[in-house]
Amino acid sequence: MKQIHIGLAGLGTIGTGVYKNLEQNRALLKERLGVELVVKRVAEKEWTTPRQIMPPEELRTTRWQDLVEDPSIQVIVELIGGTGVALQLILAALENGKAVVTANKALLSKHGKQIFEMAEKHRTPVYFEAAVAGGIPIIKTVTEAFVANHILSMHGIVNGTCNYILSRMTDLGQSFEDALREAQQAGYAEADPTLDINGGDSGHKAAILASLAYGFWVPEEKLFVEGIEQISAEDIRFAKQLGYRIKLLAIIKAEPGGEIEVRVHPTLIPQSHVLASVGGVFNAVAVHGDVVGETLFYGRGAGQDATSSAVISDIAEAAHSFESPRRGIGFTPHGLYGTCKPIERIVSQYYLRISVVDEPGTLAQVAGVLGQESIGISSVIQPESQEGDSVPLVLMIHDATNGQMSKALARISELPCVKNPPRMIRVETFA
Repeated sequence: MKQIHIGLAGLGTIGTGVYKNLEQNRALLKERLGVELVVKRVAEKEWTTPRQIMPPEELRTTRWQDLVEDPSIQVIVELIGGTGVALQLILAALENGKAVVTANKALLSKHGKQIFEMAEKHRTPVYFEAAVAGGIPIIKTVTEAFVANHILSMHGIVNGTCNYILSRMTDLGQSFEDALREAQQAGYAEADPTLDINGGDSGHKAAILASLAYGFWVPEEKLFVEGIEQISAEDIRFAKQLGYRIKLLAIIKAEPGGEIEVRVHPTLIPQSHVLASVGGVFNAVAVHGDVVGETLFYGRGAGQDATSSAVISDIAEAAHSFESPRRGIGFTPHGLYGTCKPIERIVSQYYLRISVVDEPGTLAQVAGVLGQESIGISSVIQPESQEGDSVPLVLMIHDATNGQMSKALARISELPCVKNPPRMIRVETFA
């Protein structure tokens, strides 16, 4: 049986899963693909550290160049991470006509344009299903299954760490700090969770999805990203009282004129919406196409097996491409869209929590500022007086631009009756 030789760069958590599952399901893959997938070389910085799985010594190397320079290797699987050596490896692989499989969302978000220009030049494909939402086949869905659709919108919960933290805060009333500590103890959060909780990881994924849907690589500086670090148990409690749950949501939308929105931030989602029920470390992406209508994709967004499943799917796709070459290289640019709408002009509804002095006229002062900025209030929660010199004032705000809200919040912060900077969270109604 014909063999497809693979060069595997990186034997961390995901790389180990890929190697393990390729070996474990070798017979199944042979039957389904009609070819045998064989790992020919494995590159790691060093081999002295004990590993869960250790490839035979003859497969090991400390030079990624050995994978590129081996003429028998047809597929390079990049699981190094980062944007330095990984970029060198992928560009070198494409120059040498080797198909590339990667799960590196940060690299694609930052250097996708450069990578796919190289892929186009050498007519060599890049596969990256595992870069977004782990085991959920969202990349193939957007690029293949929905090829006949204008993508009107995508709403995604695409970071399991943040979703776990917010789920624990909602279901158990935990503080952010306690929920984060528990996530780290359970292995759902890194020792340094910064890239997850500050929204950066979700931002990379949103940029990739938007680029695929709208035919141009979204520049990093055009993304609006806000994390969950400032979400408090108080916000969670008020959101529930108002009929919402708070999620870190990636929002991607197209407008008729060709502008698109790409943003990631904490969002109040109606409890009746299906995304509100996505709990724990699970991911979900709701896609609205003009032909297919509303669809939902749900599953594990991270972890060794879920992600390695997506990587091996891409390896299988690469194996098929050798037998039946395709026109596509993984990304198809087009000119139907091309402008990212700045956050200042994006319209939303808002939850606003303000710590104020408990005295007559306070609400009137706040409402006066909002009115002067042409911002309407849809509802108000003002709890009974509490111990201390301030009370929370919670407002739900009608549609307004982010620019309007920024001006209003700056003025509200300066009011004598306001004790702390206001807390604003955007609301998504899915209308």
